[in-house]
Amino acid sequence: MTDQRFNPLAADGKWQATWEKEQSFRADRFPDRPAAYVLEMFPYPSGRIHMGHVRNYTMGDVIARYKGMTGHAVLHPMGWDAFGMPAENAAMEKGVHPGGWTRSNIAAMKAQLKRLGLSIDWSRELATCEPDYYGHEQALFLDLMAAGLVTRKESFVNWDPVDMTVLANEQVIDGKGWRSGATVERRKLSQWFLKITDFADELLDGLGTLDQWPDKVKLMQENWIGKSQGLEFRFKFPASQDSIAVFTTRPDTLFGASFVAIAPDHPLAEQLAANAPELAEFITTCRASGTAQAELDTAEKLGFNTGLSVEHPLDPDWHLPVWVVNYVLMDYGTGAIFGCPAHDQRDIDFARKYDLPVIRVVADGDETDPHFIGDEAYTGPGRIVNSHFLDGMDIASAKSAVVAKAEQEGWGEGKTVWRLRDWGVSRQRYWGTPIPVIHCDACGVVPVPKDQLPVTLPEDVTFDVPGNPLDRHPAWKHVDCPSCGAAARRETDTLDTFVDSSWYFLRFASQPKDKPFDPEEIRRWLPVGQYIGGIEHAILHLLYARFWTRALAHIGLIDVKEPFANLFTQGMVTHETYSRDQGEGIAPLWFTPEEVERTGHGATLRSDGQPVDVGRVIKMSKSKKNVVDPDGIIDQYGADAVRWFMLSDSPPERDLEWSESGIEGCWRFVQRLWRLATAERTGGERDIALDKLTHKTIAGVTTDIDALAFNKAVARLYALANAIEKAKAGASRDDAARTIVLLVSPMLPHIAEEIWARWGEDGLIADAAWPVADPALLVDDEVTVAVQVMGKLRDTLTVAKDIAQADLEALALASANVQRALDGAAVKRVIVVPGRLVNIVA
Repeated sequence: MTDQRFNPLAADGKWQATWEKEQSFRADRFPDRPAAYVLEMFPYPSGRIHMGHVRNYTMGDVIARYKGMTGHAVLHPMGWDAFGMPAENAAMEKGVHPGGWTRSNIAAMKAQLKRLGLSIDWSRELATCEPDYYGHEQALFLDLMAAGLVTRKESFVNWDPVDMTVLANEQVIDGKGWRSGATVERRKLSQWFLKITDFADELLDGLGTLDQWPDKVKLMQENWIGKSQGLEFRFKFPASQDSIAVFTTRPDTLFGASFVAIAPDHPLAEQLAANAPELAEFITTCRASGTAQAELDTAEKLGFNTGLSVEHPLDPDWHLPVWVVNYVLMDYGTGAIFGCPAHDQRDIDFARKYDLPVIRVVADGDETDPHFIGDEAYTGPGRIVNSHFLDGMDIASAKSAVVAKAEQEGWGEGKTVWRLRDWGVSRQRYWGTPIPVIHCDACGVVPVPKDQLPVTLPEDVTFDVPGNPLDRHPAWKHVDCPSCGAAARRETDTLDTFVDSSWYFLRFASQPKDKPFDPEEIRRWLPVGQYIGGIEHAILHLLYARFWTRALAHIGLIDVKEPFANLFTQGMVTHETYSRDQGEGIAPLWFTPEEVERTGHGATLRSDGQPVDVGRVIKMSKSKKNVVDPDGIIDQYGADAVRWFMLSDSPPERDLEWSESGIEGCWRFVQRLWRLATAERTGGERDIALDKLTHKTIAGVTTDIDALAFNKAVARLYALANAIEKAKAGASRDDAARTIVLLVSPMLPHIAEEIWARWGEDGLIADAAWPVADPALLVDDEVTVAVQVMGKLRDTLTVAKDIAQADLEALALASANVQRALDGAAVKRVIVVPGRLVNIVA
């Protein structure tokens, strides 16, 4: 008689302690094995993990454990993306130090993650807020500076008035700060930049080598880099040597021009504004918005007519008005465009608002009328019309013709420009990596000598007033110049936290004390074999990490150029929301799932029994409180059931809806696996059908895990479990039970270890070899054939795969079901589709 129930809580703690004692998941255990680097994007230590974390790290853990069982040395590390504004906001709101708040959260989240039984090499744990990490980051920054890849310049930036710091364009969402949600403003500041634009071509071309990345992510990066080929030329002012330089990707539409538009920050606009208060006020209004082109494209189009006009380059007698507009940026192209409203949506929005001409120059089918009607620009294909020498050409030919004419006549030249901008990394806040430079009135900008790194943050700071505490610290910023010894001052800006996450995967692979990493270790482990994380990082983190890797290769520190060979972007974990309306103008009250009792299609609050509104199923969010605490679920069902839920039902790239019934079903499977695996093992006769299913399951699950198709692997394992339960006791059943435990062990590691030990197997199942399918048992030597009479199914036959056609016909005609259906009628013809079908025509 076997134990009928598996005790997950006892097993979880027992085996987690065993793995830790045995150091089962240290990456350096097997130096002679081929390397496998499995990495999930490291978390921000916000205080608690959520089910999104659980799903992400469970997927990575399955891959890591599987790689270990297939003979690899596995690097599967964990760390903390620990700098950033939330910690500083907590300091202001709660009166605590960001460091204490962050480290307390790390301890809590680490304890939660350990309860999942993840195969993490905790000896490589790092936190980006610790000097032994960011000191090496400062050294790398100085290396890039020495190589000319760091620059300081004045530019207009996105300013978050709540977080009181600069944001990169990528951090502005719908015109608002990505963390604070505040409307972003434009300010001109002196900033530090990393010259990512030097690598624009490389970053674009490198996407072609990433065949294991999602196409969607590659397309997003391609669009963000934004390589554009076009024409740069000048609009001359009448009777003047002055002109306005313009870049366009659509020189074919020059005859459709109706105005010239310049950015609010264009030198001409600033020059005119000096004597035009209304224009100065307009420019100030424009600067109240952000600097992200995507946001400006969708904002209301606003303009100011300067009263100036310029000559059309193809017709000096044709003059175009010059406007200052809010949707042109100074840092793209030349900061000036010509407006062709009929064929650009931004331009037609502007032209309709200010009653400017809209001239058709690309035919829309048979429509060639130069008078363009409507408010939607035509941006599709067509032949050129109303354009003199270009008429009748296709768009590509017309572009080439205009560029050739411009270059021949000397008023323009073909040029390539990029949407990508240099990465502004200065942040006006405390809780970040100090930028390791010193400002000296005599020497200028002086790098901090490397033997003085790390430049550490002062602990005695206050957050009682807005702004950067480093600016007002009484002593920290005052230092002597390392070059001349005179009184100088430290840089008080800190680095964008995306710098911290742009090289952490290198530090995971190698952690010498005296340098950021060992190139030989990087060569062993990089690129990351499997990287897992959300698609929301497609531009920010993933592009920056690719840049840092290429930049470090460029200066000779490493010889790998792409950091992540295989990228997987998992879906979100979702849950319905619960709330109560508090009246107009008042935010609703939100409730957690634990506070709510579901009643059929409705729900009530447990504390008062009154109804709450059940909202739609959305991504789990702390602000909406639709989060499920993993600790409570693990307490009730055990870690394995939680892991199994994360892998089953939904394809991993799609969202997964959390449900109580779903986790209960997973717990029942864990108990079912315990019963079938701990049943008496008898040996004896073989069951060839079960043997075949067992080996087909091995082959299928292996393929599925390699493809990250975890839900398909789960379905195969359910099918094998069903077959084992139905099979007679014997050697085939014993082998199938052993096989299913091995196959589920990366997914359900605690129960697998418990069963393995119960069987008296040597060592840990975590160190066992992955099963290998017998090719001979993957071949089907029998097939099931459908037998029809007059096209209607009457019987099925299981026959040898190579049965002769005459024999198959004979068996079909001999079927009692077929004879009953024929009812004495003469057979006129028998149609045979080998291996599939017999159709008898009477």
